[in-house]
Amino acid sequence: MPHIHIKSFNPVKLPAKQDDVDFHFMASNVAHSDELLIATTIGEKEFFLLVKDTPENTLLKSEKISRPSPTYIVKKALNQLAALTKSEILASNVDDSSKHMHLEKDESLWSIHDFAKGFPEADDVRIEVGFGSGRHLLHQAKENPEILFIGIEIHKPSLEQALKQINILGLKNVILLDYDARLFLELVPSNIVSRIYVHFPVPWDKKPHRRVISTAFINESTRVLAPQGQLELRTDSENYFAYSWETFIALNKAILRVNKNQAIAISSKYEDRWKKMEKNIYDITLVNEEISPELNIEGSFDFKSGLDRERLAKLNTTTQKVEGGFIHFERLYATDDSRMMFRVSMGSFERPEHLYVIIGEDKSYYFPTQPVPSQINFAVHRHLDELLHG
Repeated sequence: MPHIHIKSFNPVKLPAKQDDVDFHFMASNVAHSDELLIATTIGEKEFFLLVKDTPENTLLKSEKISRPSPTYIVKKALNQLAALTKSEILASNVDDSSKHMHLEKDESLWSIHDFAKGFPEADDVRIEVGFGSGRHLLHQAKENPEILFIGIEIHKPSLEQALKQINILGLKNVILLDYDARLFLELVPSNIVSRIYVHFPVPWDKKPHRRVISTAFINESTRVLAPQGQLELRTDSENYFAYSWETFIALNKAILRVNKNQAIAISSKYEDRWKKMEKNIYDITLVNEEISPELNIEGSFDFKSGLDRERLAKLNTTTQKVEGGFIHFERLYATDDSRMMFRVSMGSFERPEHLYVIIGEDKSYYFPTQPVPSQINFAVHRHLDELLHG
């Protein structure tokens, strides 16, 4: 990840602007004075930069939760922050020359907020979860220009490589999203998707709760699939295949197909690797026959007004259970404009979200985005608002 080592950090008065990068405010960790977050904007991208003191020097890098794509945005922000603060650079892996012309055009790269505002209209939609190198996703998009493909990937280098290829090939029917697929499905309207591809997901043998395939994921997939739509799992892991088969077969009603070492039109680089190693490839396909009710989720992520610093201090590092979910107050920050801020994990136990909540006397809000509008998130938000404001 992009980072710069500087001799020391010289704070400046914010807000400030350097080139086309806006720096809005600083937030200091109340428990660890060696950590600062700086709210940053480039265009429509909002995120935090992290300033971290080390025994030898000070490190500038992007903050993980809010880190934007493509990566060159972070590189530009880091360079401009170093310039604004007149920092002495000791070491850096940030180079503006790495900014690729094919990443400048990012219309195909959506945020979860874009989908929350309105789902794109298309006669046929297909979703690929964890597209990796993008070989399968891009092949399908080229062969089926009349179909909208949504590729979901949280590995940023893979995301940027796919974005480059989309722009080089001039594809107009692909949207990329850096987000948790399990949460994303909750925004997809019912009965509109013809295929959901889950090809070679991480097996997570030691952390099975992180697996994509679960009863909740299958139920959401069935809801968004049109009649005769298909959920396709492809894996080289015998453990993942066995686990997935048990999960699928536990459904009350299902049409399932199983294949072993079946050739498909295009294979990923991982599949090519597994075949060279003579590993078996397993497929499970779920065929949907149901027409699901329309998606109807209503609620608000608005907060009450008011700032009670003593109340917030008591909440720091605590975990609050809510019916069906939880809120964990991970870190408390004080901003340089007299507000407070929490880093929180919240939502369902299976699919938590990681966000910041900025709390001011007149206004409180989530950063960098609101939670996904789901019933559990609305319920957890109401409890969070009550804890913060009474």
